Amino acid sequence: MVLPAAIVWDSALLGYDLGGEHPLNPIRLELTVRLARALGVLDGVELLVPEAAPEEEIRRVHDAGYIDAVREAPLAGWDVGHGLGTSDNPIFDRMHESSAMVVGSSLLAARQIASGATKRAASIAGGLHHAMRDRAAGFCVYNDTAIAISWLLDNGYDRIAYVDTDVHHGDGVQAAFYDDPRVLTISLHQNPLTLFPGTGFADETGGTGAEGTAVNVALPPYTDDRAWFRAFHAVVPSLLAAFRPQLLVSQCGVDTHDEDPLAALSLSVDGHRRIYQTVRDLAETHAGGNWLAAGGGGYQLLRVVPRSWTHLIATMLDRDVDPKTVLPPEWTSTIDRIAPTAELPLAMGDGKDTDHDPWDGTVDQPVDNSIRDTRRAVFPLHGLDPDDPRD
Repeated sequence: MVLPAAIVWDSALLGYDLGGEHPLNPIRLELTVRLARALGVLDGVELLVPEAAPEEEIRRVHDAGYIDAVREAPLAGWDVGHGLGTSDNPIFDRMHESSAMVVGSSLLAARQIASGATKRAASIAGGLHHAMRDRAAGFCVYNDTAIAISWLLDNGYDRIAYVDTDVHHGDGVQAAFYDDPRVLTISLHQNPLTLFPGTGFADETGGTGAEGTAVNVALPPYTDDRAWFRAFHAVVPSLLAAFRPQLLVSQCGVDTHDEDPLAALSLSVDGHRRIYQTVRDLAETHAGGNWLAAGGGGYQLLRVVPRSWTHLIATMLDRDVDPKTVLPPEWTSTIDRIAPTAELPLAMGDGKDTDHDPWDGTVDQPVDNSIRDTRRAVFPLHGLDPDDPRD
């Protein structure tokens, strides 16, 4: 049986653990894989085991001095700088090794596609999109996604589209390729005036020679599924059609959910499921079916992340799970053991309507201002009419 996607996973990836009460708890990954197995999504799937990325690969995106600081930080008795040792990015044991393993996961996914072994690959532990060249940021030590894109650019690809649906701006990936016309970065995120990292405005459109290759849709707080898809479809498909990528990379953060404790968008698990299905369709239409997916943010560890990313894995494998599917008892019993007071949902969806009214060129809804600003900033740079909804 030939599967449509490669799934990269090993329990060693749980070593990326910022400790204590930090919101990026690796249990969300373990519970995702457990749920996918309990539902049969992974039946017959041989999970690919990554190795830690060597330093020369990490240097594609990060300075050697920063990598040295990460490696030495757990033993250092002084302030190592580089954004390390903060409440967002605390120092933890084997920080370099664990971070390099995440990079290795996304590189392995990229290699599966580049080798022709598959057209789709997922690195659910990846998506650490805030890490910058010389500093950690936003829970992210090394920018695995940017490193994977850089590797792909050196291994047969010269037009890559990156679509980031995390609630936070994909600033680290944008920064890595801001002056590179070969990479189109598209980020849909909560308005940066209201949320970290404070970047991702519509007028951030790319550096000299790469104008129009950075695209930012700054969504108003409390944007729900219907409004989110109104914005997505008013911006993303037209730009992908114009850019003609060979491969689509998506960062699939699920901190856009209404219950996420760190942000204020109002999507549902049903909305996340539809995002993955939409990206899959866009990859088929515009990128020859080539799709690399990474995880990202998501801090409702029990109720949201496992369900949403199980839908991601299922979508990549063409084993889509009905949102009405009841959560399997073998999985809920695990939650009962580790969090006996947790109130779990009953099914794989939230029962939400994700249909949207297509944007018609007017400003009738709060999200329409975001649509207008982004289209006017970047559409003319691709030969598209920003005010014509047919473009």
